[in-house]
Amino acid sequence: MAFIPPTVEQLGLYLGLDEIDGDRADLLITTAISLCQTVVKPLPEGAEAVVLSVAGRAYVNPQQVSYETIGPMSVQRPSGSGGLYLTKSDKSALKSLAGRGGAFTVDPTPAAADPSPTWPVDEAEGYGLEYEPGWGWI
Repeated sequence: MAFIPPTVEQLGLYLGLDEIDGDRADLLITTAISLCQTVVKPLPEGAEAVVLSVAGRAYVNPQQVSYETIGPMSVQRPSGSGGLYLTKSDKSALKSLAGRGGAFTVDPTPAAADPSPTWPVDEAEGYGLEYEPGWGWI
């Protein structure tokens, strides 16, 4: 199954809003998709969650307000918590969904590798011992 862009209604549900500005939400979703495609292209299945997260942050805090006081209430948000951007975890999630990133191992040993020595074996050496390939004279 391929990536299916989230809808405006899904963004509203994600943010818990009864009403949402459709044109603005659509612009943010489209821009979030473009931003995500700078990390992974084409976007993998499951990238909808990252797109909603990016668009949701921008929808809720477009001016990147970090501290706000209204009457007796004050709110402080982390720096850089608004606008349209990808966090390190967003980038990591996109790469993981695409099957990239993380540690891996490459075994350079050929499948037909033989553990016995590649040099000529001197049969006269090791008098009284038996030669076993891979172990030497035993």
